[in-house]
Amino acid sequence: MARRRVRAVVRGIVQGVGFRAAVEDAADGLGVSGWVRNTVEGTVEVEVEGDGGAVEAMLAFLREGPRAARVTGMEVRDVALQHEAGFHVTG
Repeated sequence: MARRRVRAVVRGIVQGVGFRAAVEDAADGLGVSGWVRNTVEGTVEVEVEGDGGAVEAMLAFLREGPRAARVTGMEVRDVALQHEAGFHVTG
């Protein structure tokens, strides 16, 4: 599959439940690059780049989140490739 980068905004009970750490672990396991951060609005914002199949797998993980999270919605849009290496937690 072609390389793809997406930005996702995840809504629900997603802060204070280990969401960012779980996203970082999942990203490392899938071999995708990008970042994850909390927003002041109480959402979690994620950018993920990699093979299209790995990006889809990451989006599936984000729709569920870790056990303590309760995802109620997610907005996804494609963004320009950055060709960065690694995945990290910001903000």
